[in-house]
Amino acid sequence: MTAAAWLAAIIGGLGTFLERWSFLAVADRTAGLPEPVREARRMIPAAAMAALVAPAVLRGSAGGDGLLDLWDARLPAAVLGMLAMWRWRNVLAAITVGMAVLLGLEAIT
Repeated sequence: MTAAAWLAAIIGGLGTFLERWSFLAVADRTAGLPEPVREARRMIPAAAMAALVAPAVLRGSAGGDGLLDLWDARLPAAVLGMLAMWRWRNVLAAITVGMAVLLGLEAIT
């Protein structure tokens, strides 16, 4: 890699680190937040998962016609991932269940 590429990688990594660290640095100040705000904060992982998964599941069939394909493996994987998220309230469980179902269904079809 060239020096410019290394510099870009280092600056990008440092920027990402500082961005994430800034949220952790102010986390202790959130203890005094009202209960509705703390409750809404607990919903952020589920909302982020939905924002990432929904477009992939609802974009339609592989032909790009915009119709929902009920035989697509992504649909049951998303539904079972959502059920895992609801049951265990754990993003990692939802990802694991969803990916296991998706890979399993794609392997048998």
